[in-house]
Amino acid sequence: MTMGDAVREEASIQGLEPTDANLGQLMLKLRHDLGQGAIAHLVLKKLERDKSHGNTVIDGIRGIHEVEVLKRSGHVKLLAIHASQDTRFRHLRERGRSDAPVSSDDFTGRDKRELSVGISEAIALADETLSNNELTFEQLKQEACRIVEEWLAETRGPSS
Repeated sequence: MTMGDAVREEASIQGLEPTDANLGQLMLKLRHDLGQGAIAHLVLKKLERDKSHGNTVIDGIRGIHEVEVLKRSGHVKLLAIHASQDTRFRHLRERGRSDAPVSSDDFTGRDKRELSVGISEAIALADETLSNNELTFEQLKQEACRIVEEWLAETRGPSS
């Protein structure tokens, strides 16, 4: 599940074109109207609608308030994936989504918007951090899966 997908879904419901500006404004409006954990509430509703149970990986946390909302529904571990601004900009452009920033100035604006909702606090409180400056996508996936598998093993406890 991706937090951004929840915002894109809400944009579609509201008839908004999924541009970076529209999605950013919608994310800020939802937080203003419904509280700083609004996007996490959307994700939980979607998981409920989809009848998802058990362990779930949620990508795209942008603030500690979202983490707090998710913790009300179960155990939460936070993995921060860090990369330089150039690397993050390149990765966003390579995804080819309609909300990808067109220029580095657009990307800087997006970064500032995300900082304004508390992403740095969420990163600082992460249980683990993974650097994504030198990894291929496959290496990143493997390392993230390894960390999640370790977390799952911890919740299961020692084998008998």
